[in-house]
Amino acid sequence: MNVALIGSGSWGTAVAGLAAARAEHVTMWAHSEQTAVGINGEHRNPRYLVDYELPGNVVATTDLSQALDGADSIIFAVPSTHLRSVCHQAAPFIAAGTPVLCLTKGIEPESGLLMSEVIASEIGNESRVAALSGPNHAEEICRGGLSAAVIASEDPQIGETFKDLLLSTAFRIYLSQDMTGVEVCGAMKNVIAIVCGISAGTGSGDNTLALIMTRGLAEISRLVHARGGQAMTCMGLAGMGDLIATCTSEHSRNRTFGYEFAHGVSLDEYQERTHMVVEGAVAARSVSELARSLGVDIPLTFAVEQTLYNGVTLDRALEILTDRVPSQEFYGLTD
Repeated sequence: MNVALIGSGSWGTAVAGLAAARAEHVTMWAHSEQTAVGINGEHRNPRYLVDYELPGNVVATTDLSQALDGADSIIFAVPSTHLRSVCHQAAPFIAAGTPVLCLTKGIEPESGLLMSEVIASEIGNESRVAALSGPNHAEEICRGGLSAAVIASEDPQIGETFKDLLLSTAFRIYLSQDMTGVEVCGAMKNVIAIVCGISAGTGSGDNTLALIMTRGLAEISRLVHARGGQAMTCMGLAGMGDLIATCTSEHSRNRTFGYEFAHGVSLDEYQERTHMVVEGAVAARSVSELARSLGVDIPLTFAVEQTLYNGVTLDRALEILTDRVPSQEFYGLTD
């Protein structure tokens, strides 16, 4: 199998290594010429996971048509803010039946579309698009650490195709048909991780962390349910699993950003310094839009939106949250 991997960030780089173990060739598309040169010349990504040596059957190019030429399967791993434009450029070079896997996590602003739906809207044939999510830090994947993920697909055979491509003794893959649940979980856990980082940055303890994560999971479940997904998905790898990893790990850019934001670092400053998109900051706005359109209460996510974009201070956001009168623990999860 020849695999086209569109994107060259840390997660795309790690997954390229996974795919290379079973594929004949993996061609990565990189936006940066420097990145492509580094991968082709040194088998290393000069910007992300710089100590990780990619297998010899991984090459890189800045030409989308070249990356997609002859591809038997395609994996998209670009930031959510660029996914539509990259898919639009790639569409003329993608055959109608080629299976596609989405690694990008988020919800598109204004449209409320999931990332797999963004891809399908540009390249067509929605049933051949799958989505992978789970508690997977690229830094640990590339070291061979034991990890697991879930692949969701409307067509079970598409899920099996990508499971066969990426499965290893160290990377366990489970299958699901709940595209909505898996992708909403993947988008929202990044927002909750920002809150956890802010909590740590302001000196709060383990009780507060546990409170944020469990109430965060409750609001993820409410939005999954309202959009037609299965609330049980939130108990799995894409939900609770990814939430734990993203909210507690030193590798989490969303948690790290929240911590630094609590110490006065702006979103623009953080992203410029790290060369990474804080997906939770993007999702805070688009998820809030979707929740309002569906009449879903997601107070933690609303609080992040207010502090990042509407000038609400952290003290005022906390005051708004703690002034709420607690109600039934699992409200909003029944018809």
